[in-house]
Amino acid sequence: MTGRPVLIVGGGLAGCEAAWQLAEAGIDVVLAEMRPARTTPVHRGDLLAELVCSNSLRGDAPTNAVGVLKAEMEALDSLIVRSARKAAVPAGGALAVDRDLFARGVTIAIAEHPRIVVDRREVIAMPDDLAIIATGPLTSPALHHALNEEIGSEALSFFDAVAPIVAAESLDMSRLFRASRYGKGEGEDYLNSPLSRGAYEDFIDALLAAEKVPFKEFESRDISYFEGCLPIEVMAERGRDTLRFGPMKPVGLEDPATRRRPWAVVQLRQDDLAADHWNLVGFQTKLTHGEQKRIFRTLPGLEKARFVRLGMIHRNTFINAPQHLDAALRLRTRPTIRLAGQITGVEGYVESAATGLLAARLLAAEVAGLELCPPPPETALGGLVRHLTESSPATYQPANINWGLMSLPPELAAIKNRRDRRLRHAALAVDSIDRWARSLDKQR
Repeated sequence: MTGRPVLIVGGGLAGCEAAWQLAEAGIDVVLAEMRPARTTPVHRGDLLAELVCSNSLRGDAPTNAVGVLKAEMEALDSLIVRSARKAAVPAGGALAVDRDLFARGVTIAIAEHPRIVVDRREVIAMPDDLAIIATGPLTSPALHHALNEEIGSEALSFFDAVAPIVAAESLDMSRLFRASRYGKGEGEDYLNSPLSRGAYEDFIDALLAAEKVPFKEFESRDISYFEGCLPIEVMAERGRDTLRFGPMKPVGLEDPATRRRPWAVVQLRQDDLAADHWNLVGFQTKLTHGEQKRIFRTLPGLEKARFVRLGMIHRNTFINAPQHLDAALRLRTRPTIRLAGQITGVEGYVESAATGLLAARLLAAEVAGLELCPPPPETALGGLVRHLTESSPATYQPANINWGLMSLPPELAAIKNRRDRRLRHAALAVDSIDRWARSLDKQR
């Protein structure tokens, strides 16, 4: 269909999804991934689609915007969502995965596809032919510089953070209880560390006084956190009850030892299928490693916790997408190149993979000489395109998918019950995506 293979730069979720979609459309692909020759501050191995932060792809219900997004992607044969289903671990109403099993599954699928060649090299210049740049928020300095030179402005940036993971065998299960909020999922998918009011206040005091890792000189010029992933010490600085109404909220939980709702709760989510590792939910942090061990071991049940991974914070970069991308996700200055993933200013694993899917589908349509049209605005995929291309450039910031990005069809606006309205909207969105994909197929 095209003389040369399409180059995809970056073997993360967006790059792998894009490679898969193009290959399934009959287009040859070269997927360039710089690891393991050159790594990043947060990656650990050489597997494609490595999850470096949480192991959760968030809510799975059709009443959640991200649940609708996953449903739409599944309707379009998403490799990332399918692989996540195969590697799923218990997580209540969320889709969480064994991160190693997930990455291995994606890596094998990509490596075995006859139309995909994985090229382990760093791309340091802007590609000359058709390409999708999906290098994520930790783009290598050389390509970052080349992209800035191309678009004529400095990339924006924000700080993202990673939560600690502890070994199950080091936890005191007698001080923890199993439960999911409101009994969602299997009802016992999370481990819960209950805190009394006094224990919570002591924890907040320790956070506020703790030593933090200082920002590097190049980072301190622009300290802007993504609101959806704030470090716990930053939340504590915003008010003593902020954590108790955030990741440590006790609502929907009852401590079986007291038969009462705790003052605050730390939840631990299973991180692998063997249940050997557990993630401290929402506990991303910039505390020094020594302070993390000292303070987190004051939590009930974590007194002797062995940390498989400690929390960290890293700088993410993204472009001002409304200024630099068109509705087909092409660079305005160089339309042969599309961008996908977090570098565009979407936030979240699912959203990143979704933009890879979109970039590939739109590129495949262009190669086939079809009319280019983004997904309908009432869909989650269409909502992402709206965020990337119709937001105000002056105030553009990273965003997860949310209902506000999707247009509400007039026939649904009259439905007063929010749950019913969202269920109807979700079904309509998936149907609209299916019709959008079939309309492209009819043009072929």
